[in-house]
Amino acid sequence: MQNDQRDLLDVLKFELNFLEKGGYGSSPREPWRPQFIFEDSPACMNYDCKENPVPCSDCVLMQLVPPELRLGKFPCRQIQLNASGETLDTLYRYADQHEIEEIFGTWLRTTIRQLEDRKSAPTICEDAHLPGGTEVVEGTALQQTLNPKCANPSCPITFHWLQGGRFFRFRADGSAKHEGDGIKNSRGNAHGVKHFWLCEHCCHVFTLVSTKETGVILKLLWPELPSVSL
Repeated sequence: MQNDQRDLLDVLKFELNFLEKGGYGSSPREPWRPQFIFEDSPACMNYDCKENPVPCSDCVLMQLVPPELRLGKFPCRQIQLNASGETLDTLYRYADQHEIEEIFGTWLRTTIRQLEDRKSAPTICEDAHLPGGTEVVEGTALQQTLNPKCANPSCPITFHWLQGGRFFRFRADGSAKHEGDGIKNSRGNAHGVKHFWLCEHCCHVFTLVSTKETGVILKLLWPELPSVSL
């Protein structure tokens, strides 16, 4: 579970300022090697840390890394930067520093704008989308529909890496594989594991539980509160 309490938008704005001021120029301490995006930035949780580094899984940037690629040595190199699927990892293989910084800067500006738009936009997941009563409501798995969405079948919010919320994984036998805040610490769909996501609104009202008898179902976090009728 992520322990980095920084705001993702603030971190990306800081990173853009660092980039635009030439922060990735040749380092006076290590002029013999190229500077790596994020890893050689003060935005990195382990910047200038030689002993007892914090695991990358704690970093707020993990929200941007595809779940199946988060266990690598440098997961921030796996963030997709454009529609062509280029990442820092692929760019390091063929691009020069100028091209890398240009592509990275474009991605930063686009992502910052998207996050700002989402913060300012009113939520469309209101109480009317919450199932009520005591009926058992089966959760919707991400891979269960053509357009992945919130596990609450009454919620229309589509899944997006930058949208926050809560991510769940369950084995086919009904046991929980993993549960975490946001889109974090997950691997691919292996060994019968199904992935579920509750949007930012629904995860404050519901959780997901799984048993052999019922499968994965929606459960109110505070069942003593009056339920909302549809």
